Amino acid sequence: MNFKKVAVVSSLVLLSGGLAACGKANANSKTSQKTLSLMQTSSLQSLDTSNQADFTQWNMLQQSMEGLYRMNAKDQVVAGMARKVVKPTNNGKTYTFQLRRNAKWSNGDPVTAQDFVTAWRRSVSATSTSGYSYIYEGVKNAAQISAGKQPTSELGAKAVDKYTFRVTLSHAMPYLNKMLVMPAFFPQDHQLVTKYGSKYGSNSTKMAYNGPFKLTGWNGTNDTWSLVKNNTYYDKKTVKLDKMTVRVVKDSNTAHNLFSSNKLDDATITGVTAQGLQHDKHLKHVSKAGTYYLRLNMDKNHALHNAKLRRALNLVLNKENLTKKVLSDGSTPAHNYVTPTLVKDPTTGKDFGTETANTDTYNVKKAQQLWQQGLKELGKSSVTLKLYSDDTTTAKTIDEFVQAAVEQHLSGAKVNVSSVPAKASGSAVESGNFDMAYTMWLADYADPVSFFDVITKTNPQNYGHYDDAQFNAAVTAAHGKNATNTAAYWQNMRTAAKRVNTTNAVVPLYNMTESHLVNSKLAGVVYHSVGENDYTRAYFK
Repeated sequence: MNFKKVAVVSSLVLLSGGLAACGKANANSKTSQKTLSLMQTSSLQSLDTSNQADFTQWNMLQQSMEGLYRMNAKDQVVAGMARKVVKPTNNGKTYTFQLRRNAKWSNGDPVTAQDFVTAWRRSVSATSTSGYSYIYEGVKNAAQISAGKQPTSELGAKAVDKYTFRVTLSHAMPYLNKMLVMPAFFPQDHQLVTKYGSKYGSNSTKMAYNGPFKLTGWNGTNDTWSLVKNNTYYDKKTVKLDKMTVRVVKDSNTAHNLFSSNKLDDATITGVTAQGLQHDKHLKHVSKAGTYYLRLNMDKNHALHNAKLRRALNLVLNKENLTKKVLSDGSTPAHNYVTPTLVKDPTTGKDFGTETANTDTYNVKKAQQLWQQGLKELGKSSVTLKLYSDDTTTAKTIDEFVQAAVEQHLSGAKVNVSSVPAKASGSAVESGNFDMAYTMWLADYADPVSFFDVITKTNPQNYGHYDDAQFNAAVTAAHGKNATNTAAYWQNMRTAAKRVNTTNAVVPLYNMTESHLVNSKLAGVVYHSVGENDYTRAYFK
């Protein structure tokens, strides 16, 4: 997930007044409580998924909208706006969804097939600004439409009648059901899209909601708003809360203080704050299917085009030390691009991220040998590597860790660090003006191909110019001839993982772990490892 811009918020402020206050947090909570107080770490930019795609937007839409399917508490795909989870026809390339006839938008409009057609066409169009149109690739003609070569009317998404929505794929996608729970595929009230045009979703009143809650009080710029129970939701009997209040809290120490004073029921903490609260009774670690890693520029005019230099970088970084002594926030070391907990390999019964982990781990002596061999192959005695990251505290900590390890142990290596605002860092990466970049990917859906797709040769987000014939062939086969052959598909996935490790396509650093301070009386929250946390069936004990 570089598709959604990740803001890693950390605090430089040392905790003052001790940490005992957390022990009393929420002591006055009552079982009659019907309002949940939440936070987000970044501002809300838009509610229009065809215009924007980021964490705050998707977190809010998770609570207020519903797609064809949703994910239940057991991480199983279940019916949402569709009446049931359907089986494809036409060799896995056609899905026909019958929609619920009692589903309504918060303004009373019925939820129809045209609402899905409208949303999907807007999101896949060449004028979409979400940066996420690629997620539709596989739907018939999507790639051509996004490239401006065909009109949106040619998209393989049709309203057969008012309540029948048919999707036609260019190739079988056995993971499509998992994808359809994502906000990128949510419907849009087509009547309101027509009414508001480019202003659709620009504030909470310029759209309607078909999920458990509806958003109120957001004028397009403010950093506080509410989610109130949506009485038109078809399954409202399962919704126990009346309201959620949301505020943007960018500072982790502030989040801790708000939680301690009973002003937040679920607070996200990072950095120094999280380090100091690792033994607090309210702390909850949430493992997410995301990997923080170094993106490497393998273009031919860059030093890291050399495979031995890339391998040396991976071997010289002590990831156990990074997570335990540097970050100290519950993060775990990453030895794979694909995160553990993402999915089990059905052909082996094992966690895919674990079974395919790189066994080529921390070894300074080996790294030094490879580094010198790589320099010799390049005809150089030294190289300077440009490392880019955003300017958050956590990113700067990672920069210092990488710079120190590389310059201390690898003779002839110099690392120039640029910790700049996310927009500037992103521009440098997109233009190819980097050697290493600290970044992360959070799985879009529970399948390894969600990781692999973004580093295939032709993917627009393959900023590192990774190009390995065996890797590309494995991913292509998984999308094509082996899409419906379970054994062959997962063999392709294992091959792709092995090639990423063998060629050191990326340097994994640590696995994504969220640290939450949670009201001890709060229950019913579903903390998904893939996707957004779901508060829609939450309640207070």
